[in-house]
This record gives sequence, C-alpha cells and structure tokens, in this order.
Amino acid sequence: MSSKKKKKLSPAQQQYQAFAKAREPKRPAVTNTIKAFFVGGTICLIGQTLQWFFIEYFNFTETTAGNPTVAVLIIVSVLLTGFGVYDHIAQWAGAGTAIPVTGFANTVASSSIEHRSEGFVLGVGGNMFKLAGSVIAYGVFSAFVVALIKIIIQKLGGM
Repeated sequence: MSSKKKKKLSPAQQQYQAFAKAREPKRPAVTNTIKAFFVGGTICLIGQTLQWFFIEYFNFTETTAGNPTVAVLIIVSVLLTGFGVYDHIAQWAGAGTAIPVTGFANTVASSSIEHRSEGFVLGVGGNMFKLAGSVIAYGVFSAFVVALIKIIIQKLGGM
C-alpha cells in the first residue's frame, strides 16, 4: 500500500492492514509460472502435432492445416469444458490454459453453460460473448492496427 493511502487510514486501520498482510498466504509465483508454461506449452504441442497430422495424412499445406487444427482444439476444449474437466485443468495450471485458443473457447462455453437456464436466445446467445467479447473487440482492433502499420511500412519501402 502506498504511503499516501496509509496517511488517510486511522491508526487502527493501519494496524489491521499490517495484521492482514502478515497473515496473507504467499503465492507460489515460480511454481505457478512453471505450471502455466508447461501446460500452455503442452496445449501448443498438441496443436502442432495436430497440424503435422493434417499435413502428413490429409495432404494439407502448412498454411491450410491451421484451420482444421484450430477447429479440433476448440471442439476438444468445449467438450472438456462441458464435462467439467477443463476447469480442473485450468484451476491447477492457471494462465497456461487461458492464453491459447482453447482458453477462449472455454470462456465462451462456460458462459453459455452457465446461462442455459435462461433460455437459448436470452441466456445462451445473449451471454456467451460477455466475457469473450472484449477479446474479440481488442483482437480485431489490434489486427487492424498491425495491418495499417504493415501497409505503411510496405508503402515506404516501395518508394
């Protein structure tokens, strides 16, 4: 807590803040980071293996194998979310499951499962993108900005 905030607190409040901070459990940051790294890396390894499978056995190119790979990862993560398995993995691994596309699919599936009792239109349809909507909006905006920068660099390079 900053010293400015401590000045606004009464001595009893400051004493309680110190008491609470001393008893707050320490977060195992290194352990959590290692778990997230290995679980996120494993998800990406599975994705890379799927991409190799599509290239090797279905004669996709490296570029065209990406779409079915992402689709399989999304379907598997939605199924695991529906069966309650993905949440247990995410509880243990933390951010390692949130970063890949499987984490995005999990948020959409979790929201739709949570609100299914409200009906399909207002419950599932209206709430499934509440959590993921910001990801979509910022992702589209970021892609637009990166595309503009790329176009500007190409135009300047061509002069």
